[in-house]
Amino acid sequence: MSGGDWPDIAGTIVEGVHHLPIRVYYEDTDFSGIVYHANYLKFAERSRSDFLRLVGIHHSEILELDPPLAFAIQKMDMEFLAPARIDDLLEVESRYITARGARLEIEQVIKRDGEPIWRAIVKAACIDTDGRPRRLTAAMLEALGPHVAAASHPR
Repeated sequence: MSGGDWPDIAGTIVEGVHHLPIRVYYEDTDFSGIVYHANYLKFAERSRSDFLRLVGIHHSEILELDPPLAFAIQKMDMEFLAPARIDDLLEVESRYITARGARLEIEQVIKRDGEPIWRAIVKAACIDTDGRPRRLTAAMLEALGPHVAAASHPR
């Protein structure tokens, strides 16, 4: 398939909120058919990455900058509200609420049938390959700006 024909597997951004559908597969569960706790982190990571991809920030491209840049999670506060099970259809909602300096703050909720089953506040940093914080580039701030509640505005 050509790029234009490929289905919207990166989800969609509606009014600043990224929506990513996830189906729970056997590989996502433990022996009881319940989603293994670490897999919620994988679902959330996919949504954060796809949000960035949709606004034009590609991990492979920022690694080619001088200096090469990446994102690292600094802190994550999460809450498990209800278990997801094999074959469930989930939706990951990600809202980038702050983008300034080297910092990103993201609110994420995983829902089943519109009801939250997991939520987190994620603090990430833009870093160089030596692990030192680096300011978000002007291009990153421009790409994020229309979708972030507090893009580059001091609190």
